[in-house]
Amino acid sequence: MSPIDKLLDVMVSLRHPETGCIWDKEQTYKSIVPYTIEEVYEVAEVIETEDYEELKNELGDLLFQVVFYAQIAKEEKRFDFNDVVEAISEKMIRRHPHVFSGYEVKNVQEQKILWDEIKKKEKPEAKDATPSALDGVNYMQPAVAVARKLQSKAAKVGFDWPDHYGTLDKIHEEMEEVKEAVDTGDIDKITDEVGDVLFAAVNLARKLGVDPDVALRSTNRKFDHRFKLMEQMAADEGSEFKALSLDEQENLWGKVKKKSQ
Repeated sequence: MSPIDKLLDVMVSLRHPETGCIWDKEQTYKSIVPYTIEEVYEVAEVIETEDYEELKNELGDLLFQVVFYAQIAKEEKRFDFNDVVEAISEKMIRRHPHVFSGYEVKNVQEQKILWDEIKKKEKPEAKDATPSALDGVNYMQPAVAVARKLQSKAAKVGFDWPDHYGTLDKIHEEMEEVKEAVDTGDIDKITDEVGDVLFAAVNLARKLGVDPDVALRSTNRKFDHRFKLMEQMAADEGSEFKALSLDEQENLWGKVKKKSQ
């Protein structure tokens, strides 16, 4: 028995109506979505930390999610795991004619254009729908990813700043509007303006060739590391961090930043 057949059999057993796991039997497509998203982030986490031994385990957890969906679909007589594998194999062959069909592309940019053209042919717009440059954006993705995708699509039809200086000016403009919103005390207005600042920041990252999600994850890790160092420094001095004044905490932050530079 192949490893994948073994996994498929395990999934069948877990979902068996009489002898299966109580929890697994109750799950639906929608109920396991949060777990699938969590597994994707755990894969990203171990890649970020370069824990490649653990990556093997996390990829297994992610594969199990695919098998789970496929088993539910099989029970409903929609499709099975083999259909999933066949579908993705055929899609990759279709979308890479430069690899499988002798089609020539000169560079990565041409390949991306070809990819987009093939995708459009696969999913034609409804006859009564007006085509949009923003079609195809999945709003279930993290908000930062959605913002970047929207901006990239708009840029393809010319709606973009000529350089990053325009985005920097936009951030300053949006910050002023946040200040004005704060003065009104209107939480809906404040939320709207803060969203504009974040959108502009994502746009700046895109213009500079920086992945905003990667940049933010790096900053999150940096903050985590520095904050824990502050807590340790306070403890070494016989103090509890939360008992320190803001000035004392800021002083520790300055020391930590110098150490980590």
